[in-house]
Amino acid sequence: MLKKENILLVDDDIDILELLQRHLKSLDYHTYKAVSVKEALYILKDTEIDLLVTDINMPDIDGLQLVKYVAEHYPDMPKLVVTGFPSVEDASSVIKHGATDYLTKPFTKAELEVAVKKALASKEAKKTFKTPPVRPVATNGYADMIGNSEAFQKVAEIIDRVKDNRATVLVRGESGTGKELVARAIHYSGKFARAPFIAVNCGAIPENLLEAELFGYTKGAFTGANENRDGFFQAAHKGTIFLDEIGNATLPVQNRLLRVLQEKEVTKIGSQKPEKLDVRVIAATNSDLDELIQKKTFREDLFYRLSVVTVDVPPLRERTSDIPLLVDKFMQKYGIEYKDRFVRIADEALEVLKRYSWPGNIRELENVVQRAVIMCDGKITLEHLPDELKYKIDFPEKGFKTLQEKEKEYIQEVLLSTQGNKTKAAEILGINRKTLREKLK
Repeated sequence: MLKKENILLVDDDIDILELLQRHLKSLDYHTYKAVSVKEALYILKDTEIDLLVTDINMPDIDGLQLVKYVAEHYPDMPKLVVTGFPSVEDASSVIKHGATDYLTKPFTKAELEVAVKKALASKEAKKTFKTPPVRPVATNGYADMIGNSEAFQKVAEIIDRVKDNRATVLVRGESGTGKELVARAIHYSGKFARAPFIAVNCGAIPENLLEAELFGYTKGAFTGANENRDGFFQAAHKGTIFLDEIGNATLPVQNRLLRVLQEKEVTKIGSQKPEKLDVRVIAATNSDLDELIQKKTFREDLFYRLSVVTVDVPPLRERTSDIPLLVDKFMQKYGIEYKDRFVRIADEALEVLKRYSWPGNIRELENVVQRAVIMCDGKITLEHLPDELKYKIDFPEKGFKTLQEKEKEYIQEVLLSTQGNKTKAAEILGINRKTLREKLK
């Protein structure tokens, strides 16, 4: 399970940032990522951070200024500095401003772990952090989601950490795993719940309309633009915009989205005047964004802006212990809707549901239970489940062998009948021993 500490990582070197996150994730710490001091300040503004890990040498504003800022604005927050260009002056300056340790690149995972534990221990000793502790997550559910598995609890813990801040979140997972439910849980369980939640499926809107729908347009901006119109981003002001299937967004849309995330403002199509926005962006994808980046169809810098916090929603096959809970939930939902009463399920039917791999994940499970409730008379049995869920016999496909394979197979049969006597086998086959040896190679 995740540890209680939140760690903010700041470095303009993406490789180092990914390395730090990978190491700390393996140690069960929860991390936030920032590629600049400006982005780090946005995260610090409304997020409970227990430790800052920052580089010193960065463009525009260096990490030393961030250390100084945190020393005054968050005096009880420990600070760990990493740099590839060590100097006595830098070391004395960061220590002077409260850094608990100073790591030189490259460093080992063990060195990082020791430094992080030392920094967090210094915070623990002070016991003066004023933000309230994270509320424990319910053991079997979060918002409209349900589960008891460790995989589910990890997702619920991250939701609990980000629900009250505006950090950009990237939700990754296979189709049907409940990515939109995660986004809604983040929004509706936090302090922005009364503000708008705008869900946009980037894959369902035609490419030529997506840009206008997201950012709005002015009268005359293009053919058919007969009036000024706000987009989804303006509609989500003060709240949350959920961008589903973000991997389908075109490059022009990605360019505009990057500006929104960097500058916290949006410009309508046909306008030169930017409008300030206060909006949390949650994006979701079932695509492999790394592959899209390699193909140059998705911007790498946008990926890092979107993935300040990443939530990996596990497929149902990795949380099979949650299947009985989900089945109960769907039976209650559809039993009341279709039968006006609760529906039960036979043990053997439940075992089939638990055994199946669910390539369509929770959405597929819900569809199967919904159909079974409609077909049953109060109790779901095996007959109410689709055949593809039930046990199958995999018959080997009958294929043709090559002439050489058939010849060798026949020679082996003859040798078997002669108890391995090659001279006798050669006589039966009508060939000499030398030819027989060649054919057996």
